[in-house]
Amino acid sequence: MKMLKVILLLSIVLVLVPKDISAKDGFLVHLSSKDPHRVSMALSFALKMADDYDVFIFVDVEGVKAVLKDAESIRFKNFEATRTMIDKLLKAGVQIAACPMCLEAMGHTQYDLISGIKVVDKKDFFNFTSGRIITLDY
Repeated sequence: MKMLKVILLLSIVLVLVPKDISAKDGFLVHLSSKDPHRVSMALSFALKMADDYDVFIFVDVEGVKAVLKDAESIRFKNFEATRTMIDKLLKAGVQIAACPMCLEAMGHTQYDLISGIKVVDKKDFFNFTSGRIITLDY
């Protein structure tokens, strides 16, 4: 009887304990604007979160214009220049990916993106982290 209680207790503990205790939560930043304030906020927030979380930046619609290699670096108020923040994010291993349909709609290709930024694949949205995914839209 005592053995049965121990087995029951262990079963309950195993059910209640998260399956992957080491899972790291992810932070998805969705940038769809070319507004200087929004672009600066998105990149700045991503930089801060990259210290503690897996970060993925998805750029679409008008936001694509901010990650083209011929785009001017935006300097908004007290924020760092966007090109500086993008370089820091890429060096920190943050994935930045652009929507291929949005690029095409604007007459651009993946070769027009800043070096290190790629065209998104559907798997990217889930493979960048092993934990929960929290999203912010800009």
